[in-house]
Amino acid sequence: MQTRLPETLLATRQGKRADEILRNCVHCGFCTATCPTYQLLGDELDGPRGRIYQIKQVLEGANPGPSLQQHLDRCLSCRSCETTCPSGVAYAELLEIGRAVTEQRLPRSPMDKFQRYLLRKVLPYPSRFALLFKTGSLLKGVLPRSLARKIPVASSSGQWQSSTGDRKILVLDGCVQSVLTPDVNELASQVFSRLGIALIREQKAGCCGAVSQHLSADEEAKQFIRQNIDAWWPHIEAGVEAIISTASGCGLMLHEYAKIMVDDLDYADKAKKISSLVKDPVQILAEMDLSALAIKPTSQKIAFHPPCTLQHGMQQSGAVEKILTDLGFSLVDIKDKHLCCGSAGTYSILQPELSSKLQENKLKNLLQDKPDLIVTANIGCQLHLQQGTGVPVKHWLSLLV
Repeated sequence: MQTRLPETLLATRQGKRADEILRNCVHCGFCTATCPTYQLLGDELDGPRGRIYQIKQVLEGANPGPSLQQHLDRCLSCRSCETTCPSGVAYAELLEIGRAVTEQRLPRSPMDKFQRYLLRKVLPYPSRFALLFKTGSLLKGVLPRSLARKIPVASSSGQWQSSTGDRKILVLDGCVQSVLTPDVNELASQVFSRLGIALIREQKAGCCGAVSQHLSADEEAKQFIRQNIDAWWPHIEAGVEAIISTASGCGLMLHEYAKIMVDDLDYADKAKKISSLVKDPVQILAEMDLSALAIKPTSQKIAFHPPCTLQHGMQQSGAVEKILTDLGFSLVDIKDKHLCCGSAGTYSILQPELSSKLQENKLKNLLQDKPDLIVTANIGCQLHLQQGTGVPVKHWLSLLV
């Protein structure tokens, strides 16, 4: 793709990177075939290729309008297009740049700003989110049904299990996950302990920064990143072998610390080290002999939903399915498993209509063979899917305990 970005923009690292990404695009349109929003809306401007053209125009100096901002907002950042792209276009990175530039040139409405501010100031802070969740749960009986169904049922906390083994791995507790599904990391501790690996929780670590990053609050995201690096660094110097998150959305964000902090003189090298250590739990378990777990597979039919962050972001498509199948679990085939469920972080809040339609389509495919259980690898997907079905939705690690 030919570009005419102004010299002032090309003089910046962000501008150079955007120009490089744009030039990699060959207009082939393969991405539209796997884009969830294009499939729903049938509008080229709501597909990756159309959004790339719009971002290009803005970077070249065109004034963005509300419709352009809407088309960018509708993107799920699911990265299905990146998996499909034969040219390796780093679409998600370009989208972040395009959204940031658009945000600078086109101020949002006061209500839009307030909504996004609240999300950034509540979700990443467990104590604040817990208070909001408890209040919503108490009022659930008097709220409109459409709102009440969005308030999930929190799982109860279980038991953390430590290991005396020499292998040590850091685990991120997360923000929303630590409030709504604290049992997931506890299940993980039990699984890894039985394999001789100790999971280490660092209380000084907080939100991964994804909420701020995806809502164009870049400096705020970097503050979360610096906090986590400072909290984890003594453990890294002590020789932990990896950093994991049982929420693949957070795991992908951690994996991208190096890219986000590349211009920070004090943290760039440390962020690069962090990113090199980040793995999803499935990547570690796939390399191990799991016979020590003494798994006795149930006779249940299980549907696995692969989160976009796991299959497209971290490129682990099929990894969980292989482990579960090898262990003897019965997995049903899923149509269009590459498509997003509609959760996508704050997307289900900011784009409720599109999110609900994607949820409906995803559940239709997941439930086609009447499974007894749905499992996934990300808290957002888990809660979003659970809202739309009576079939239990759990984290896949629960099958290994």
